[in-house]
Amino acid sequence: MRRDDPASRLLDYDLCVHIFTASAGMVGVCLTVIGIIRVVISLRKADLFVDDLLAGDAILYLAACLLAYWALRTRHHKRNHRVERTADVVFLVALTLTAVSAGLITWAISVR
Repeated sequence: MRRDDPASRLLDYDLCVHIFTASAGMVGVCLTVIGIIRVVISLRKADLFVDDLLAGDAILYLAACLLAYWALRTRHHKRNHRVERTADVVFLVALTLTAVSAGLITWAISVR
């Protein structure tokens, strides 16, 4: 399937929409978990760096969201694919960082 194919453009559009909506939701998830972790930190009198990691994760999700929005709004086909690819990579990095954060949170809870 060629990149100029209308079906390819439709798939690209769908991918951008999914990245845009999922990353916007994940920003909220990261902020919620940061709030919960801050409560746990204040109750246990222990400091964890996972909240800092999740703050960086939220910024990556925000970047993916903004890039996907830019890809949806651009009219230049070649630039659209570059921005879309960048949004995809940033989203996958943020998703990996979310999994690492979840592992660190689980480890921190089980150690105590």
